[in-house]
Amino acid sequence: MINTYQIIQKDPEPLIRRLHNHAQNHNSDYYYQIRSQHDLDDRVEIAARFIYLNKTCYNGLWRVNSKGEFNVPIGSYKNPTICQPEVLRACHAALQRVDVRLRDFRKLDAGEDDFIYFDPPYHPLDETSFTSYAKNGFDSRDQEGLRDICLKLDKRGAKVMVSNSDTRLIRDLYRSKDFKIEEVKAPRLVNCKADKRGAVGELIITTY
Repeated sequence: MINTYQIIQKDPEPLIRRLHNHAQNHNSDYYYQIRSQHDLDDRVEIAARFIYLNKTCYNGLWRVNSKGEFNVPIGSYKNPTICQPEVLRACHAALQRVDVRLRDFRKLDAGEDDFIYFDPPYHPLDETSFTSYAKNGFDSRDQEGLRDICLKLDKRGAKVMVSNSDTRLIRDLYRSKDFKIEEVKAPRLVNCKADKRGAVGELIITTY
């Protein structure tokens, strides 16, 4: 994802051309051919593959296996919008004078007057909830570690916001006076059963 932002920031035109090619060739066999390309070296190709798969996979879900390989099946779209040149060019303009980096959240260096928003892998609502969006996962110890980092950043004078699922664990982690918790409803479209899709409870947690 960060690579994609960086490619758009630098020059979106090669990416647009590659996405047009994906759009022209899109079908089921082509999708699985592109999905199998886990070891690309060209950064534009990697960004184009990322967007193409996101636009054509099942409900835009990003999921990987234990090897870190994307494994979501093709979605049932009649005419997916794979390339939006004007949107990409607008993003290019918006990203100028922006520092886009890939960094471990544990090594974040921020302080007074900084605003930090964390959008971690959400804590599962129940035992059957899907959580494996990344190769190494994000378990309760990682959630606790994120909470501790929020406290450290708050002491440095930074303003911190975290979004997460509305579960007992998350409420317990952030129940101290250092945090404010607000309940919100957010749409969820990934469930394989259409009648189970809809708004679910989430928490917006802030230090300010």
